[in-house]
Amino acid sequence: MTQEQPVALITGAAHGIGLAVAERLSQDGYRVVIADRQSPPSGAPGRSVVADVSDEAAVGELVAGIEKREGRLDALVCNAGFMIRKPIAELSLAEWSSVLATNLTSTFLLVRAAERMLRAVGGSVVTVSSTRAHQSEPNTESYSATKGGLLALTHALAVSLGPQVRVNCVSPGWINTQDETLRPEDHAQHPVGRVGQPADAAAMIAWLIGPQSSFVTGAEFVIDGGMTRKMIYAE
Repeated sequence: MTQEQPVALITGAAHGIGLAVAERLSQDGYRVVIADRQSPPSGAPGRSVVADVSDEAAVGELVAGIEKREGRLDALVCNAGFMIRKPIAELSLAEWSSVLATNLTSTFLLVRAAERMLRAVGGSVVTVSSTRAHQSEPNTESYSATKGGLLALTHALAVSLGPQVRVNCVSPGWINTQDETLRPEDHAQHPVGRVGQPADAAAMIAWLIGPQSSFVTGAEFVIDGGMTRKMIYAE
């Protein structure tokens, strides 16, 4: 590893999409830093930091550590997030605020702390939203609000940080992050014929932070196998 090799920070990367992104970027030659509340599994690429990215001080320490140890930051992938599924009458303000802090405010904190390093190398930011920014199931108000907020934050950051830094958003649909046992009908309902895998999202994110997407900023890329374009009627 050399100081000239690009560096990528991926949050929420102890499993699922985040871990797949870390693995893909490591294969592509990035020095990878994984940040998560949990430690990644044995064999995960790069350097891992246990950090709560909803906490301002923790984010400051995380970014300062990258500047000290890796010496640069070329890509920031804001993937940390979780859901509390409750009827709104039962959802406490503390629960609402905790989802907003991790899923949305963390991106503000990370970009603010990393802006100088990202500008210095002409870096790229990718936020990870969800198709739930456009459609919902019952009892997902806090999660859906954060994912919609990420879309707006993405284009605001793209305008504010350009031309040095590009900022784009990926909105996955059903991605099998938990190694679920899937039924044939789960796959069949998707126009592409299958449920998504973490590597599908990782491939798009890798493209967005790379040089081939240099004319792309402020954009959202929906990765859902075509589900949000499919008309569904009750039988």
